[in-house]
Amino acid sequence: MRNLKLLKCLSSVELQSPGSPQCFSVRTDTGSLLISSQFSITEYDPPTGQVLNEVSLTSEDYLPEDGQGVVVGIQDLPDQESVCVATSRGDVVLYNLSTNQLECVGTVDSGLTAMSWSPDQEVVVFCTGQETIILMTKDFEPITEVDIHQNEFGEGKFITVGWGKKETQFHGSEGKQAAQKKEVQPAVPWDDRRPRITWRGDGQLFAVSAICPQTGARKVRVWNRECVLQATSEAVNGLEQPLCWKPSGSLIASSQRHPNKHSVVFMEKNGLLHGDFTLPFAKEKVKELLWNSDSSVLAVWLEDMNPGEDGKRNTYIQLWTVGNYHWYLKQSLHFGNDPLKAPACLCWDPEKPLRLHLLTRAWASYTYDWGWCTDRSPGDDSQDNANVAVIDGDKVLVTTFRQCVVPPPMCSYELQLPAAVNMVTFHSQPQRTNELAALTADSRLHIYGRGSLVEGHVISLCHSPKSDTLALQLEDGQIRRVHCGKGMLSSVKGFILYFYPPYNLFVKDDGCFINLYPSLKYPSMETHVASNVSSFVVYDEFLLLTTHAHTCRCLHLATMSLKDLKAALSSEATQNDESTRRVERGSRIVTVVPQDTRLILQMPRGNLETIHHRALVLAQLRKWLDDLKFRDAFECMRKLRINLNLIYDHNPKVFLENVETFLNQIDSINNVNLFLTELKEDDTTKTMYPNPASAACQSASASGADGKKKVDTICDALRSAMETLDPLKFCLCILTSHVRKTTPELEIALQKVHELRGEESEKNAVSAEEALKYLLFLVNVNELYEHSLGTYDFDLVLMVAEKSQKDPKEYLPFLNMLKTLEPNYQRYTIDKHLKRYKKALHHLSKCGEEHFTEVLNLVKDQRLYTEALQLYPAESQQYKMLSVAYAEHLVEQQQAEQAGLLLWRCGEMPRALQAFVSCTSWRHALAVAVHIPLPPEQLAQLARDLDCEEAISALIEGAAWEEALRLIYLYSRQDIAETHLKPALLEAHSNQLTFLESQKTLFTRHKNRLVVVREQKEKARLELLDEDGPDCADAELYSEASSVLTGSRIGSKYSQSNSRISSPDLSLIQNLWDVLEKEIHSLLKALVLFQFDTLASSLQTNYSELLQLIEKGIPEIWQEGLQQGQTPITGPNSTANSIMASFQQPRPSAVPQQDAEILIRPKMRQSVKWKLCMLK
Repeated sequence: MRNLKLLKCLSSVELQSPGSPQCFSVRTDTGSLLISSQFSITEYDPPTGQVLNEVSLTSEDYLPEDGQGVVVGIQDLPDQESVCVATSRGDVVLYNLSTNQLECVGTVDSGLTAMSWSPDQEVVVFCTGQETIILMTKDFEPITEVDIHQNEFGEGKFITVGWGKKETQFHGSEGKQAAQKKEVQPAVPWDDRRPRITWRGDGQLFAVSAICPQTGARKVRVWNRECVLQATSEAVNGLEQPLCWKPSGSLIASSQRHPNKHSVVFMEKNGLLHGDFTLPFAKEKVKELLWNSDSSVLAVWLEDMNPGEDGKRNTYIQLWTVGNYHWYLKQSLHFGNDPLKAPACLCWDPEKPLRLHLLTRAWASYTYDWGWCTDRSPGDDSQDNANVAVIDGDKVLVTTFRQCVVPPPMCSYELQLPAAVNMVTFHSQPQRTNELAALTADSRLHIYGRGSLVEGHVISLCHSPKSDTLALQLEDGQIRRVHCGKGMLSSVKGFILYFYPPYNLFVKDDGCFINLYPSLKYPSMETHVASNVSSFVVYDEFLLLTTHAHTCRCLHLATMSLKDLKAALSSEATQNDESTRRVERGSRIVTVVPQDTRLILQMPRGNLETIHHRALVLAQLRKWLDDLKFRDAFECMRKLRINLNLIYDHNPKVFLENVETFLNQIDSINNVNLFLTELKEDDTTKTMYPNPASAACQSASASGADGKKKVDTICDALRSAMETLDPLKFCLCILTSHVRKTTPELEIALQKVHELRGEESEKNAVSAEEALKYLLFLVNVNELYEHSLGTYDFDLVLMVAEKSQKDPKEYLPFLNMLKTLEPNYQRYTIDKHLKRYKKALHHLSKCGEEHFTEVLNLVKDQRLYTEALQLYPAESQQYKMLSVAYAEHLVEQQQAEQAGLLLWRCGEMPRALQAFVSCTSWRHALAVAVHIPLPPEQLAQLARDLDCEEAISALIEGAAWEEALRLIYLYSRQDIAETHLKPALLEAHSNQLTFLESQKTLFTRHKNRLVVVREQKEKARLELLDEDGPDCADAELYSEASSVLTGSRIGSKYSQSNSRISSPDLSLIQNLWDVLEKEIHSLLKALVLFQFDTLASSLQTNYSELLQLIEKGIPEIWQEGLQQGQTPITGPNSTANSIMASFQQPRPSAVPQQDAEILIRPKMRQSVKWKLCMLK
């Protein structure tokens, strides 16, 4: 649904030369025109208007001087820097553009009638005056010569399988008359009777159209690259002289005149007709047909058959395109009836597909640059119908995409105009964007049927919404102003406009122009933004575009600078990136429906597709939510599968303040339930749908302002509002709000269902049966049965059980048994069955002393000691028994001190003393001993034992293994060796191994980083070597070398002992040796003593590996260049070269004294003997 828009027309009338142009070619390397006439060859540059080269063809007798000579073909040969020219007299001339010399490379005595080079310029075909074809190489070596007119069909001759006769076959609309052999009519009288040659795009086939000597009609023959006939066309009455092979296809275009119409017909390579389209006239003749290089546009050169009253003929050039098997007339250029202004020759540019070159008989040069554009209404409000106008000759096909998506060539409605339309635009004033203006080929502007004549050729127009005027730019540079409301036309003077070749032109509110090239450039700054864009449109604050990578991007311009735009278009899309989506190969944007989420795309074959781009959808949803249009947002989200959590997450505060508005707008029980069931704790504005303008939006958090979970907050808010509005109407929704909470409130929901039994008589009330059935849909029936049992309401339990798949034999006996029990014991039994042990304990405690044994067993099994103590008075016997049981549990959990406190509190003094002694709590033990009281001798012995045990525990905790052993054996406390010493040794061994591994990893990482930093600094030093001032490339290495050691520091426990080294960054080596002397050696001996040889060996091996790693790394860390500064070499024995070389060497600048110590290489101490020989 695109139109051809004239972007620029470059005209020049400065070229003057004798005769008139006969044919021309475009130089691919310079873009200049190579023009041949009856007298000369001229190289002309249209942009500058200069003649670059010119040579006479009459001076060397290649053409007669009387001006009767004819050049039948001209071709630029860039590889040879020459131009090949063929004359009707039979000469083939090469014109060297470098030397400006002519050379005749061959002559055909019978003359030449046509010349055509293959697309790869490896071979050339000539048609001679004897009606033969000569095939030559690019060096003009003859390959073969054959007659044009062959009696055979060719190698592609059809095979007849003998199915029926021609008379009995179906012949379509022509009926049986088609079976009769028709007489072939001769060519039309105005045919120039010259052959035409055209090549297929790949250069493997070429076709020749020539007059058949027998019938006098034109016939097309297809030949291969070796000049072997492949096929001959069928007899076609009225076939005319134009012939052009589609570069990217298998169709050959020609024209055919019928008694009642004139058509452009297409042939296949086998010579059979394959489709056509009718030209919108009947009294013109087609002079030439020309495909552009990408096969998207077909140019038709026309001329009136009958002259006018003044004896002159009008000339036209029309540009046709095809889409969805329909041919559209997009542009019609009228050149009037002046013979001097009529085109003499034209051709498409070989490099730029939409550039057309034209020369008139008076040597005027025109270069037309066309561009594809989609003419759409610019409105952004709901009144705009998302109109798209398609030019089709003298009709404008308008499709209103807001109402319907009509595939082309159909449309919503069409406008019939009196002449062919060249340009169309829509009104840009708000509320009037559905109005349009059309510019016809006769320079008339039609605004909804009101036409204003404009003298001169209009090449561009633009509408101003502020002044309500339409600006027209004429071919001669004048600008005319049309007042749309009054229909008045005036001139604007003193302005010079330059129109860049854009896809679209956008005018911002501040008056600045944004003009984008097909490759997305800002021409005012010549900044390249992206080169893979196939189409784009600006809507609201978004730039939507399709790329050659088959993606559709939607970028938020309001939050993006030019730099951000370039970065976004050059980067790959990330996960959950709403700005990108995949589309079908070759898709192009048609339009966006304003205030909607629909984006219309057109596929390469012409059909339309509607997509809802995620970025547009989310932007529209945010607008609706900001405007509190919850219903519109909900329906859109439901249809397009957008997570409904966004309704709350977009702005939680606003949602909670307008919950009743939300419910009133949704007004559907099912929709409210759907919203509640989709609730999740995740914040969708941070995960699934991040907002590009997130700063302006309040996002949700994991919990509400009062610390509640998000789901709980929404459920409570909705339930409160629903109970206020209409609790009966929203009954099911209220149940859903209970079930969907983080901790489902199933018992409350079941209770509400039970309460409905008494409200069934009320109007619009939901029955209990319905409510229960709905609840079973949300919750598993077995889970719901268990929760109904927890309500202790047997009627409710039976109601749920009846809806389940349970066998009555399974639950009825159990329910009947429960009914026989005392109420508290009944509830205890139910809670124990449901594993609600705290509630079970609470009910069991009310059942009397006869059930206390069950209480005690339940407390011990479920460890409910704290809860049980709260249920009995402190002076009761039950409280004492529970305390003793709790104390026994604490002793098992290695919490003897707390057990002793419990026993002491409840009066169990001997057992409390035993607990305090076991945990060496000497203060509590002595206090209890005095309280018992113990005899003085036993009290003294207890004090001595407690003091010894406390000392040994302190030594073990401080890793003083040898001293701890001495005290153990001194006081005969070998039991402490088993209970305290051995576990402490195993724990120390594990801690040391973990510490070693972490230090080894840290040392290696920092050492490798140091190597990288040195390489970067050396590279920087070399780059800055020529700059003035001292170069201190190693200045930052000191910090990195420091981090190698600092990162591997032993820890606060050991770093405090480093008093012999002033810099803390050099404490690694010294600390390691201190550890080995004071702790590792002692730990190894203790491990060996208790027969932990394997553990001791692994510890010794790991420490040895770490020391070897450090020793090997020292030369890499402290290199020679860092240990001593390099000073310039001077003195009597130095030379000028040596002094300059010493100054150019890198030298570190002065560093502080503390940092200077880093440069000193540490030395490993080898005198410490820490290893145990028995472990080797």
